[in-house]
Amino acid sequence: MDAVTKSRLNWVKLFLESNDAGYVCRRCGISRPTLRKWVKRYEDNGLKGLEDKIRRPHSSPGIKITSKIENLVLSMRSERNLGARRIQSELIRLHEIRLSLATIHKVLKKHEVKPIKK
Repeated sequence: MDAVTKSRLNWVKLFLESNDAGYVCRRCGISRPTLRKWVKRYEDNGLKGLEDKIRRPHSSPGIKITSKIENLVLSMRSERNLGARRIQSELIRLHEIRLSLATIHKVLKKHEVKPIKK
């Protein structure tokens, strides 16, 4: 058990013993909503409820790159030897696809495409 979980457990135990949220909050330096949150999680899930939850989203609905677009970027790079900025403008001009330079660079880096030699 890490230090953060131990401190949360101490807050909950102190509250369950005294049943005085104001006292616990003043003594531990936390707010009442925070105390209520951890008490509820402890009652629902026990010790497991006091651990940090993963904040990563379960899905990425705003994802821009599909395999089709990825293949399009890679084909422009290999067949026409275009750089990221030129790929960006060609995607807009020919396919009406708007991608940032960073996104195009990520695709090229993911597939380990070597830089263009001048």
